[in-house]
Amino acid sequence: MPDAVVIGAGPNGLVAANVLADAGWSVEVLEDQPEPGGAVRHDRGVDPAFVNDLFSSFYPLAAASPVLAGLRLTDHGLRWSHAPSVLAHPLTDGSCAVLDRDVDITAASLDAFAPGDGDAWRRLVGLWQRLQPDLLNSLFTPFPPVRSAARLMLRLRGAGGLRVARSLVLPVRRLGEEEFSGQGGRLLLAGNALHADLAPESAGSGGFGWLMAMLGQTYGFPVPVGGSGALTEALTRRLRTRGGQVRCGQRVERIVVRGGRALGVRTAAGDAVRARRAVLADVSVPALYTDLLDPEHVPPQILDDLRRFQWDFATFKVDWALDGPVPWQAEQASRAGTVHLADGLDELTRFTAQIAMKQVPDRPFLLFGQMTTSDATRSPLGTESAWAYTHVSREITSDAAEEGITGRWDTKDQELMADRVERQVERFAPGFRNLIRARRILAPPTLEALDANLCGGAINGGTTAIHQQLVFRPVPGTGRPETPVPGLFLASAGAHPGGGVHGAPGANAARAALHRRRPPGLTHAQRLLTHRDRTGARP
Repeated sequence: MPDAVVIGAGPNGLVAANVLADAGWSVEVLEDQPEPGGAVRHDRGVDPAFVNDLFSSFYPLAAASPVLAGLRLTDHGLRWSHAPSVLAHPLTDGSCAVLDRDVDITAASLDAFAPGDGDAWRRLVGLWQRLQPDLLNSLFTPFPPVRSAARLMLRLRGAGGLRVARSLVLPVRRLGEEEFSGQGGRLLLAGNALHADLAPESAGSGGFGWLMAMLGQTYGFPVPVGGSGALTEALTRRLRTRGGQVRCGQRVERIVVRGGRALGVRTAAGDAVRARRAVLADVSVPALYTDLLDPEHVPPQILDDLRRFQWDFATFKVDWALDGPVPWQAEQASRAGTVHLADGLDELTRFTAQIAMKQVPDRPFLLFGQMTTSDATRSPLGTESAWAYTHVSREITSDAAEEGITGRWDTKDQELMADRVERQVERFAPGFRNLIRARRILAPPTLEALDANLCGGAINGGTTAIHQQLVFRPVPGTGRPETPVPGLFLASAGAHPGGGVHGAPGANAARAALHRRRPPGLTHAQRLLTHRDRTGARP
């Protein structure tokens, strides 16, 4: 019997297992899919000569995460690679905002839009440099982060206090208007905010866009050499060197609760796996409370709150094998790993408004990844492994382009939407479609089939909006990894601090389990079983 059972071998589950193993616990990780990794996997499914990431690709939060830094994954084979520039946001007139790890290059690109905007960017970088250590510690530690938050408040006071706090809760459209005269800086902030499900007019989108932009400015948007799965391989390899086990093809059907405590799990095959000390669940919040637990073990208030739980936008993704570099009209985009495609801030607002109205956007905002530009091992010389994803509503009532996309995501819907995505790329890179050797479509149901945590194609474990963050994540009053069931801990992106590959939810859940251990009050029979499992003998 292991000390802990971890449900799900995504990055958070694997981080949780590693933290427990470092503390001397025996750990068994059970994964539904045939391989570990969750949304951090790659394959050669588009073309045998090309490596394509199935889900996530760029990892600024991983580069910034003290959790992952503490695991020293480079000792276990992980290597990082960077594109020459971090990010570009071209416009159809040929102008282009560039985010580069060299702040002078970033500033120069913004000055090209409006003289003086480069200095405005430097001021935002200066604010970040003052707040960075305590802000990151506050993000990545369990809620409430008492010590780091206290230090952050002191730094905020020195940096401008309430005025800075006001800026960070602004909608990103307003923050951009207050800080920049031209479009360039505004687009860098707003495009980064839309890595999540935050419209330019959403409260708090300014702070999120600023955070993501500053992470890119400081750490870049690095990628694992060889494919995103290299990060998973390093986590798995490290765990196994510490005695942990990862078993794939093991779908957990139920968490076993007896005597008011989580004692283990039952798999779809009918196997019972006991846990001596804790069960950690790297699963979505609705799945944990409505599928894996019997209703009698979930307080009625949580079940009621779950009716108000909000998922983030659904995601539609296309992977490509390209016979040559993308022919960007704005040459600066050719050097960026990530390219944002929307022709101005108003087009971003229009895009999110169509999603809010449950329409399929006619000009989808695209996050475009140039993976060979970021890591030369991804495809043959002179070619490009690429992808783009966009957001769509989880419930679709109409198609803004009137082409008949229904939201059923059958073959017809998928092909129509993939063609629309490619036409959007063509607006900024004429001739793009002539380079396509092969493509693969990952519609929302496909993403969920490959990773059950991506329910309906949602990739962040729930909305990033402020009404479902901090003490409100995943539901009001549950900002920590502990659940109402003793011995059971939430270790997924559904928990604080949310989505992104940084390992914090998994590490927080593991530390909570280590702190709680097994509480007093075990029955005599439970103590006998625990002693016998540990020693092989009767006490």
